[in-house]
Amino acid sequence: MSVIYILLTISIIVAVIFFIAFILAVKNGQYDDSYTPSVRMLFEDELVKEKPNKSIQTKQD
Repeated sequence: MSVIYILLTISIIVAVIFFIAFILAVKNGQYDDSYTPSVRMLFEDELVKEKPNKSIQTKQD
């Protein structure tokens, strides 16, 4: 039974270490995307969907 307590304690310590490492990585800009903004203008036509113009009325006979 004492082995369960030891393993639980070790797993919590490891989880806290990984959480701290993740927080430090986010604060240091590890996950900042510096590539996408530079090429976003190349793909702008594909991302923007034009809304239908409701001011144009069609003639219905």
